[in-house]
Amino acid sequence: RISKTVATHARTMAIYSLGDKKPAIDKEAWVAPSADVIGAVKLEKGASVWFKATLRGDNELITVGENSNIQDGSVLHTDIGVPLTIGKNVTVGHMVMLHGCEIGDGSLIAIGSIILNNVRIGKNCIIGAHTLIPENKVIPDNSMVMGSPGKVVKTLTAEQAAHLAFSARYYLDNAAHF
Repeated sequence: RISKTVATHARTMAIYSLGDKKPAIDKEAWVAPSADVIGAVKLEKGASVWFKATLRGDNELITVGENSNIQDGSVLHTDIGVPLTIGKNVTVGHMVMLHGCEIGDGSLIAIGSIILNNVRIGKNCIIGAHTLIPENKVIPDNSMVMGSPGKVVKTLTAEQAAHLAFSARYYLDNAAHF
């Protein structure tokens, strides 16, 4: 195992390679100094990983899409054969656990939610705080999901779905202050 600390723009980030698995971080992405990005992780343009978050790509690739944010204390991991893909303009709230799942563009995963292997969240979805989505579930586009286990409680209007972009934009702008 090879580990290294990378300094960019007068900031230090905890970036770790595991053998041949190395993070690929776009020059316009931001990683907080106390976050850990390990192994096969790809951060696209404008992606941000906030304080105390851990992205551990020791099994399969973790991709964080353009302008998406992984907030404080969240943990992202995979199993062999089950990558984790986050689309564009996604907000992953504080203390979220994502494991081998797919999150569609423009979605918001609220505080403390847990989303497990082979789950597919559609575009422009809201996953309510502390929602558990068990393995192999498919959530349609524009859904609001709440509960444990999570259930679709309503379909978002076009206006509500469009409003989700404000959260991702806020974190994109906020990262520029660090």
